[in-house]
Amino acid sequence: MDRLLKKCCIRSSLVKKCLAECLGVFIIILFGCGSVAQVTTSENKNGQYLSINLGFALGTTFGIYVSRGVSGAHLNPAVTLSLCFLGRHPWFHLPFYVFSQVLGAFLGAATVALQYYDAIMFFGGGKLTVTGPTATAGIFSTYPADYLSLWGGVIDQVIGTAALLVCVLALGDRRNSPAPPGLEPVLVGAVILCIGVSMGSNSGYSLNPARDLGPRLFTYIAGWGGEVFSAGDGWWWVPLVATNIGALVGTLIYELVIEVHHLEPGPSSEPPGLDMNAEGKHVGQSWRANQT
Repeated sequence: MDRLLKKCCIRSSLVKKCLAECLGVFIIILFGCGSVAQVTTSENKNGQYLSINLGFALGTTFGIYVSRGVSGAHLNPAVTLSLCFLGRHPWFHLPFYVFSQVLGAFLGAATVALQYYDAIMFFGGGKLTVTGPTATAGIFSTYPADYLSLWGGVIDQVIGTAALLVCVLALGDRRNSPAPPGLEPVLVGAVILCIGVSMGSNSGYSLNPARDLGPRLFTYIAGWGGEVFSAGDGWWWVPLVATNIGALVGTLIYELVIEVHHLEPGPSSEPPGLDMNAEGKHVGQSWRANQT
């Protein structure tokens, strides 16, 4: 009986965490893609490129504040994967977190499309297009710049996501220079802003498989069609694969260059706000993520 109750508690806890992840990513997309919709459909009259960067940065900040007390606010499959490799998150939770993150991004994109439906149709001349001067699919998912090669995009996403993980791990490293308690989400949002203004022009700095896949699936279903997967020489797989590789590269860099050189005994590098249960097992991490 005790075993059964324990299993029920574990499942109930996992459901709550997944719902929190879903809501956190929903907020990122609502504010992030909402800012893209406003800039695009107004033809830069109601915002500029910086507006988009601020939308995603602040969306990430508030997404973390909303969800971190329950799920740890990974909000990014690449981050969840990296934490699993570090032994700070159960592998069993990985597919559930990923599904919840993608679902949150899908629902966020659907909400933005509903809110901006009239503006999108007016801007596109009554058509939902993926490429061209009146393309609106880019409101929701990332697409490469005309000059960017496929492998150039892979490098772009690996570097950007690696930079994200290095900074996030530094903010949570209690033996280095951890973020002040309560300010972690703000500083993670600042990292997203910094990456956006320095690495965003090539392909929209996805940094987050869920942030790209969820909205892309929505646009496929909602009328933009199969071109959302074929445009950019089949670009769609780059934000899925390269971001995960970049996250692992960034994690490895921080572990080998910084983490292993801590001389004083103490808590290891942990994402901001990590909670521990009585047995010392990790039950949630707070960092951010991307969204992206």
